[in-house]
Amino acid sequence: MDARSAALVRANFRSVLESPQGPERLVSAFYSHLFAENPGLYELFPPTMDMQPKRMTMAIQYVLEHLEDWEQAQKFLEQLARDHRKYGVQAAHYDRAARALLAAFRTYHGAAWHSELEEGWRDITILISAAMAIGANSDKSKPYWEATVVGHRRVLDDLAVVRLQSDEPVPYQAGQYVPVSVPQRPRMWRYLSPAIPANPYGEIEFHVRKIRGGWVSPAIVNETEIGDRWQIAAPLGGLHVDRDSGRDVLMIGSGTGIAPLRAQLIEMGQRGINPRVHFFIGGHYPCDLYDVENMWQLSQSNPWLTVIPVCEQKTNPWWYPHPAQDEPYGMHRRLIGNLGAVVASFGSWADRQIQIAGSAHMIADTRRALISVGTPEHNISCDPV
Repeated sequence: MDARSAALVRANFRSVLESPQGPERLVSAFYSHLFAENPGLYELFPPTMDMQPKRMTMAIQYVLEHLEDWEQAQKFLEQLARDHRKYGVQAAHYDRAARALLAAFRTYHGAAWHSELEEGWRDITILISAAMAIGANSDKSKPYWEATVVGHRRVLDDLAVVRLQSDEPVPYQAGQYVPVSVPQRPRMWRYLSPAIPANPYGEIEFHVRKIRGGWVSPAIVNETEIGDRWQIAAPLGGLHVDRDSGRDVLMIGSGTGIAPLRAQLIEMGQRGINPRVHFFIGGHYPCDLYDVENMWQLSQSNPWLTVIPVCEQKTNPWWYPHPAQDEPYGMHRRLIGNLGAVVASFGSWADRQIQIAGSAHMIADTRRALISVGTPEHNISCDPV
C-alpha cells in the first residue's frame, strides 16, 4: 500500500471514530453482512456483543497506526486470531470476515463511497484477513483449559481474589493475560491477568474488581462458588522484564492492574540476581492498596525491590471500617497525589524499562505524565487490552 492510500484510509477511519455512533454503525453493518452471508457463524458469538464496537475499532486503529511497521501489526493480528480460537473461529472464516468488513464500509459511507476508498480498504481487509489466517493456522495447542475454583475471598466489597486449580498447567508467562469464561456467564469471555507465575501444579490466582454495569465481573465477585468450573484460553500479551538489557525497571500499577506486575515480581523473587525495581502501587484510597502488605513482605526479603505506595486521598472512605495501614519500618512512606504525576515528579526515568498496568484511563494519563518530563516513549510498555 502506497503512502497516499494509507493516508486516505487513516483519514477515513478517523472520520468514523469521530462521528456520533460511528463505530456502532460500522460494526453493526459488519455483522449484518457477515451473518447474512454466513448464518451459521452467529452461534460462534456471545449472547451480548456490547463491547464489540470498541474492541473491533481499536484493533483496526492499531493496524492502521502500524502500517509502516507491518511486522508489529502482523504479530498483533496473529495473536488476535489465536485468541479467537476459543470461540471456534477457524482460518477459513477470516476471508469471509474481510468481505463483510469491506461491505460494511460501503454501507456506512453510502453515496460518499468512491473507488479510491474501495481500493484502499480492500487492501487493508486482505492484509488483516491473511495475517489472522496465518495466526489461526500457526497454533495447534488446545483452545482452552478447564480449571476448578478452590478459593474465593472478598478483599473489599467490590474486589475478590479467586484461586483456581487447572486440570493441567496453563502455559502462560508472568506478565501475560488470559481470556476466561465463567459458568455464571457462559461464552462471555473476559481478559484477566494471573497474579502469580505459572507453576507445575496448575495453581492460578486472579484479582477481580466489579465494573459498574458490567456483565461478568459482578458475577465473579458476587456469585463465584468453590467448585465452579472455569475455562481459561491461550495466554496473550507481552509484558516482561528484559534481563539482558542491563537496565533497571520501573513498574506502575493501580487497582487490580497490579496483577501482571505482581506475578513478575514473585517470579523474580525466585531468582538469585535481578535488576533493581521501583514499583509504584496506586489507588484512590489507602484501602485500594489491598495487596501492598504482600509487596512489602516481598521487598523485605528482596533488596532489589522498592515499593512506593501512592494514594489520591490520605484516609479511607467512611464506608471502610479500618484505618489506613502504616508502612513497616524501612519501607517507603505512602505518597499522596495522582499516580502518574507522582511518578513523573521523580524525573524522566529515561534509563529504565517501564511497565504500566491498570485501567485504560490510568495508563494513558501516566504515559502522558512521563512523556511530558522527557521519558522516551519507546521505553514504556503496556498491553493494548
